[in-house]
Amino acid sequence: MKLKYIILYVDSVEESARFYSQAFGLEVDFMVPGNDYCQMKTGNTVLSFSSRSLMNQLGKNPAYPDSSAPAFEIAFETEDVARALKQALDAGAKLVQDVREEQWGQTTSYVSDPNGYLVEICSPVSSQS
Repeated sequence: MKLKYIILYVDSVEESARFYSQAFGLEVDFMVPGNDYCQMKTGNTVLSFSSRSLMNQLGKNPAYPDSSAPAFEIAFETEDVARALKQALDAGAKLVQDVREEQWGQTTSYVSDPNGYLVEICSPVSSQS
């Protein structure tokens, strides 16, 4: 079995896709007519957005995320965390944690997207001797 996709429930699929394009350089893979669902090109695992209105129509009651008390996070790996953090902030992300060197050999930072989802921007973990 493999992890195929992650779906974030959002108020506006179009605005979320635009933010993730500007903040993290992702491209829209496809958007369904009516703009209630889209998939972003992210590699092997797809990041998707579904509108809360669609989920409500399907009998779901999606909760709103809170980056100060997250239930999960998504992470984007990069070689230049500081540059990627600046790009995300310039696109409208809110700073949660500035760039920090972690004891396990990784550089991390955290932002909240406009929907309140917690997003980690991190480097690969360096091997430790």
